[in-house]
Amino acid sequence: MERNLHVEAIPGLAVRDFEVEIVERKGKGHPDSLTDGAAEEVSRGLCKYYREEFGQILHHNVDKGILVGGKSEPVFGGGRVVAPIYLMVAGRATERVVLKGREVRVPVEEIAVNSIKKFIKENMRFLDPEKHVEIKTRIKQGSSDLISVFERRNRVPVSNDTSIGVGYAPLTPTEELVLGIEKQLLNSPNFKKKYPEVGEDIKVMGLRIGKKLKITIAAAMISSLIPDASHYASVLSDVQEEVEKFVSRSELDVEVKINSADDTKHGSYYITVTGTSAEQGDDGNTGRGNRVNGLISPMRQYSMEATAGKNPVNHTGKIFNALALLSARQIAKEVKGVRDVYVRILSRIGTPIDEPQIASAALVLEKGVPFSSVKSDVLSIMDSSFREIDKITDRILGGEIELF
Repeated sequence: MERNLHVEAIPGLAVRDFEVEIVERKGKGHPDSLTDGAAEEVSRGLCKYYREEFGQILHHNVDKGILVGGKSEPVFGGGRVVAPIYLMVAGRATERVVLKGREVRVPVEEIAVNSIKKFIKENMRFLDPEKHVEIKTRIKQGSSDLISVFERRNRVPVSNDTSIGVGYAPLTPTEELVLGIEKQLLNSPNFKKKYPEVGEDIKVMGLRIGKKLKITIAAAMISSLIPDASHYASVLSDVQEEVEKFVSRSELDVEVKINSADDTKHGSYYITVTGTSAEQGDDGNTGRGNRVNGLISPMRQYSMEATAGKNPVNHTGKIFNALALLSARQIAKEVKGVRDVYVRILSRIGTPIDEPQIASAALVLEKGVPFSSVKSDVLSIMDSSFREIDKITDRILGGEIELF
């Protein structure tokens, strides 16, 4: 077995020590997040069906998705969707299986459409997949060569692609706040009970210059729950207070602005019928949103690979991003003296997934910490992660590892 593990210390500052840091989080109702979620839910639906019917997950990759925004007429106290959102998931899946001498058809389109509807219902309170979304699929039978690679299993699956996975840790204070504002606060169940007027399409952008952090939030508001401009302003004021309270725990000096594009003089407010900008002109694509740790961090090393929708058995574009993140988190937590760590993993199509071309950890160390004191511990953690790679499929399907 060739595991090709590598560790190096890299010179320079950790990201938290940069003078300038920019971080973004696209909330679960953002058009890109909706497209990622739809693709991933189709994959999970197929995995569930394949396991129940055939005892194992079969070849599929449904990681191509597009959302074309609809048209709506939101008004205070009401509004309507005039033209539906168009949402399509495309890719490849096993449609026919020979079982006990007879060919069995897999209802791929039915599984896909039902999975997308399920995802929307579970994540969006006011977006009705029956009325507000036109759902389409373009999922064809997989190519024979990739199916052959998928089925070539002995000890472990064989890589479906030559792909890059990258993960880093720990999060900076800026990253923690940007992620937490959307995930732990504004889109949390408790917050929605308290402020149901706030929709799910929430985008958080953070700009840190030195110790000063500027947070810009765009939050789609639910028009039917807001009778007038006065109520809108009141809710926004309350939300501002909640966010400021949330960020007050930080060591940074934080300034918060919400829905700064509003033009109250001309009656322009960020109100929506369904809680997402996708209802009126904003579009989405698979892979354009958050990386596997839930953030878009341009100051970091990361892979552009879309993780959502790829099969969780042997597509290293998915598995290696998840594995790299888990390894990086463990290294940052357990190895003393590591200020930043980046784990980069490269697969080669046709080779076992636990034998990468390289799995490389790059370390930014605390001042005075010798590389020799941490190298063996980092190698041990990386080796252990590959020894347990067979568990990652169920960890992804069980929701333990969030992909966007």
